[in-house]
This record gives sequence, structure tokens and C-alpha cells, in this order.
Amino acid sequence: MTTTQGARPAPPTVPRTAPGASPAPGGARGGTTVPARLLALASASWRPALVLLLLFGVWWFVAWRELVPAYLVPAPGAVWDTMVADWALLLEHTWVTTMETVIGFVLAAVIGVATAVLLVYSRTAEKALYPLILFAQVIPKIAIAPILVVWFGFGLTPKIVLAVLIAFFPVVVSAVAGLRSIDPELLELSATMGASRWKTFRKIRFPGSLPQLMSGLKVAVTLAVVGAVVGEFVGADRGLGYVLLLASGNLDAPLLFADLILMSLIGVVLFLLVELLERLLIPWHASRRGNVALAAS
Repeated sequence: MTTTQGARPAPPTVPRTAPGASPAPGGARGGTTVPARLLALASASWRPALVLLLLFGVWWFVAWRELVPAYLVPAPGAVWDTMVADWALLLEHTWVTTMETVIGFVLAAVIGVATAVLLVYSRTAEKALYPLILFAQVIPKIAIAPILVVWFGFGLTPKIVLAVLIAFFPVVVSAVAGLRSIDPELLELSATMGASRWKTFRKIRFPGSLPQLMSGLKVAVTLAVVGAVVGEFVGADRGLGYVLLLASGNLDAPLLFADLILMSLIGVVLFLLVELLERLLIPWHASRRGNVALAAS
């Protein structure tokens, strides 16, 4: 005798994407295409571009109407002509200041992270060194710049040392805060599983501290530019700080403004490079996700 069983519904068919085909828009990979990235970049850049355009318009209007003497606020065209005419000279001095800034920032980052690790892992070192670090930070760096020139001469060394001194403190503070922000239960779990202190640092503490550390590095890289320029003010025969002194002494406003623009560009470019490094190191962090609202509307 044949028994007829109830027919079972067929399992739902999962649509498959053909090899090489692009995923559907809005899917898991919809936001990673090149046009989507360019659109996101444009949507994030139009506001600062509009502000810069407005500032440029105000500058042009003030110079055109001669509301301020030309030796104080030159016309944008005069600044552009100076940059074009003296581009070789400005490029040489820009390279010197950039080199001083980058070397000082890298040294400040390495020394600052190493100091932060020492402070976090050693209570004795924290009690002995942290007050001294704070005391060194509150000393005006422009006051010790002449001493550095006396000690190290008029070469690159005093500028690099000054850039390190200015950029060092934000790296230490952010690294200490990041290393101490790790969940204690996670550290206890790592210890109960037999992980060494080095492995815990490499796998848990340091990756978890990267969001705050990168914030400190972005502050430090802009301060390193200030340190290098301040060092050039005191004693130098090269660099944008030296050009700034020459331009102000000769009342050459177009050269002065061109020099200031190049200084700003150095800081902006280095900041963007650290921002790019942050995107590569911590793509998992909430601040790097495009669907997270960072500000209340």
C-alpha cells in the first residue's frame, strides 16, 4: 500500500551573482565603488571649498577697493605673480621646512608612544616623569629656541628638536589615554588565557589605543610645522620661516602672503596624510563608518 506524504515547499532560491558581475547598488559593497567614493568626497568637500571661496572673495574685494593699504593686504593677483616668479626659491625653502617638520614629527611620534607605554606599564615612571613632561610643555618654546641655536648651531638640528618638543606632548597624552581605555575584563581574559604582556600589548592594547593615538598624531603633525618655523625665526638661512623674516623686513606683502600660504599647505597636506593612515589602520572604528551620525542635526 503506497502512502502519499505531504509535499514540502521548495527551499527559497538564493540569487547568485555571476562571476565578474558588479554587486547591486545599495548592497554590501555598493558604497565601495569609485564613483560612490568620489561622490562622498565631493559632498564632504563642498562646504570648506565654499568657505574658502567666500574668504577669497572678501580678500579680493578688500584689495580691489583699496580698503587696506597694499603693503598690508596685497591683491591675490600680486601674490600669485610672486609665487610664479619666485617659484624656484620658494620651492627650495618649502622643501627645507617640510623636511624639518617630517623628521621632527616622526621622532615625536616614536618617542611619544614609547614614553606613553613606559608611563602606562610603570607606576614609578609615571610618578617620576609625568610631572616633568607637563612642566616642559608649559615652557614657551620660543623662549628656549635661542638656547637650542647656541647648543646645536644654525643647521637643521635645532629646528628638528623644537618640532619634536612641540609635537611630543599631544602624542604622549593621547597614547596614554588610549592605552588606558582598554576594557579591564578583556585584559583579565587575556591574562587567564596565558597571553604574555607583549602579546597582550600587540593584540589588544595597542590596536585598541589607535583611535585616540591617531587623534593626537593629527594634532602633533600641525604643531610640528609651527616648531620648525619658530626654529627658523630664531636662527636660519633657509626655510619658510627665514623667508617670512625677509619678507616682513622688506615690507614685501605679496611674498609674505605667498609664504604663509605655503606654510598652511604643508600643514594641510601632512594632516591629510595622517588622516589617510588612520583610515588604513582603523577602518573598523565608528568614526570611519559612513553610516554613523557624528553630529546631531
